[in-house]
Amino acid sequence: MTDASRLQDLLASGRPLTWVMTGDSITHGLLHTRGARNYVDHLHELIRGDLGRVQDAVINTAISGWRMPLILEDFERRVATWQPDVVTIMIGTNDCSTTWVDPVVSSAEFGTGLTEFIARVREIGAVPVLLTPPFVDLDHAPDRDRLGEFADTMRAVAAAEDAILVDIHAAFAEFSAGTGPGNEGTPWGLLDDAFHPNAAGHALMALEMARALGLDAEESRVVADLTGRIAVARHPQWPLA
Repeated sequence: MTDASRLQDLLASGRPLTWVMTGDSITHGLLHTRGARNYVDHLHELIRGDLGRVQDAVINTAISGWRMPLILEDFERRVATWQPDVVTIMIGTNDCSTTWVDPVVSSAEFGTGLTEFIARVREIGAVPVLLTPPFVDLDHAPDRDRLGEFADTMRAVAAAEDAILVDIHAAFAEFSAGTGPGNEGTPWGLLDDAFHPNAAGHALMALEMARALGLDAEESRVVADLTGRIAVARHPQWPLA
């Protein structure tokens, strides 16, 4: 049975689920939303609110600055201790740095870590979900210029391991297209600094996850709100209808 099928069976089972969402500062979600909800908060409201799954638990164990090796070293606390049913990870923004990380790691080493993470999540009976990291403003964070390569590695690992992938990197790229001249392919409306998403960026990430995981219920108030926030970020001069 595929992970996607397992997830749908879990959702249909009616039993309470435990969701663990881990990663680095982007998932940690501090500061750069300027007091608004981060994507884990939005998913919490969607799962336990709109979907009525009130006995589910949505747990955020991400830590700012963390990388794949640190999560593997601390797997018991970050993941296993919560006895999760679903584990999501967004990682790579720090791993890809060519100056901040010592020693510098290759995308192949990053892929090996991801593969181990998937195996360990499955060993504890949970469904792993991989999230590619969002875009980086390379003019102001040139040390992250390998991020696209690391996103490609995550895509390749997900395909090889038949794991669920939510392609946040591609969603940010799509957002940047057609947003006006001079944007140079950077999704300015979704970023608070060179690589941390703002409130609208977190709204987009939450919506992409909801769609990929089958959580975007019709008539969902949260989905409608997220869609509206993204529309305003794309065209801030347009009022919401």
